[in-house]
Amino acid sequence: MQGKDYLKNIVAPVKLRRNGRKRDLTEFMSLPALLLFCTFFVYPLLKGVQMSLTDWDGMGEATFVGLANFTRFFQDSRAMGDIRTTLIFAAGSAILLNLIGLLYALLMEKPFHGRSLTRVIIYLPAIISPLIMGYIWYFLLQPGRGFLYHAMEQLGTSFQLGSWMSNYPTTMMVLIFVNVWQYAGMTMIIYLAGLQNIPTELREAAMIDGAAPWQRFTGVTLPLLLPAIRINVVTNIIGSLSVFDVIMSLTEGGPGYATESLSIYIMRMCYGSRTGYSTAVAMILFFIILIPVLISMRLTREKD
Repeated sequence: MQGKDYLKNIVAPVKLRRNGRKRDLTEFMSLPALLLFCTFFVYPLLKGVQMSLTDWDGMGEATFVGLANFTRFFQDSRAMGDIRTTLIFAAGSAILLNLIGLLYALLMEKPFHGRSLTRVIIYLPAIISPLIMGYIWYFLLQPGRGFLYHAMEQLGTSFQLGSWMSNYPTTMMVLIFVNVWQYAGMTMIIYLAGLQNIPTELREAAMIDGAAPWQRFTGVTLPLLLPAIRINVVTNIIGSLSVFDVIMSLTEGGPGYATESLSIYIMRMCYGSRTGYSTAVAMILFFIILIPVLISMRLTREKD
């Protein structure tokens, strides 16, 4: 017994040293990722905060102005209109993308002839550049000359598609429609992955217990889809609030500045020799995106 105790006293420190060496090696291997994170996120964020407090044209010497850029932003009626447009676009796009993406996933989960090809067709628009997709839809919807305009004119419809850019509500509906049409396939893929991870035994057990299709969906499928819902909601909010390409190609922010998003506003201020002010607006946009993302993650985590 004494020999065994002696061996234990020798082996225990060796195990601790091995565990400690392994832990040190793991921490060392994480340093490259931490370095990249600091280089491409932390440093630009801190530099952006510094630039947002200055009056800088991007060329000359920066002058410290404190919170004047932020005050100027909230006093600009054009900027307030851009916030309204960005939020309306994000709310409409995020809701419709998740609803249509989930509907697509439920339909594409069922076996039928040509299912793989149908999935590819639905997902295909997501791999095309949104700028190119916006120009394609512009040529289709172009007032007075677009293909759909002439097609509906031949059908004798009373709805004048050529006037879609003449007022704010119809323009926003077209922008949201194009964005949802392009990215619904990407949302569908994530929901499909979530549906395929749900054990079939749970659905079969609910069916045996006499649960109706809607009860199986709300009681079994939907709760187990929460991880996929969280991913889609967060990515759709981020993408919709930072929208640039679709609006730029379809309306360029018009008519006037009615459909201008904050991303387009930032770009125009930056190229208008107001780099410090545009950086302040970018910081505001960062927090506009961060708040709903944190709220959605908190709500889905509580449900989970």
